[in-house]
Amino acid sequence: MIKTMNETSHEMINQTKPEPELKKRRTMMANSKILIVDDDPDLRQALKLRLRANHYDTVHAVDGYSAITQAHKEGPDLIILDLGLPAGDGFVVLERLQSDDRLCDIPVIVLTARDPQSSEQRVLKSGAAAFFQKPADNAELLEVIRATLPKVVAPTPLPS
Repeated sequence: MIKTMNETSHEMINQTKPEPELKKRRTMMANSKILIVDDDPDLRQALKLRLRANHYDTVHAVDGYSAITQAHKEGPDLIILDLGLPAGDGFVVLERLQSDDRLCDIPVIVLTARDPQSSEQRVLKSGAAAFFQKPADNAELLEVIRATLPKVVAPTPLPS
């Protein structure tokens, strides 16, 4: 048994080396998919690289209309949403997500340049899981993503 330090909580956790069959099953599990909704191509690319480096799959949308379309098509596990979007701002997207039975359970993290004093409370009341003002601290954003993503049940070991 190997003891390691969990970086976010600094608590000791136990890890065991997986059996070969279990390790094989874990590698076949899909990564969590995150939909990045932002009209800034540089920010989308930076987020994509950061998320993929942390073993998340990404898809993107550039406006409010394509955000809803991509959410239906891709079925993401989490959405990172800008508020300042063409073709339906982020608040419209949040409302549509919350009113759609197929999309209402997808957690949303808002990442925006808008002033938090005028937007944060409205965002959280609209159903978002978290609010970040651009530029966001990457480590803090990743920590909130990990905490917000639906927990995946660990596979059970195959019988010997």
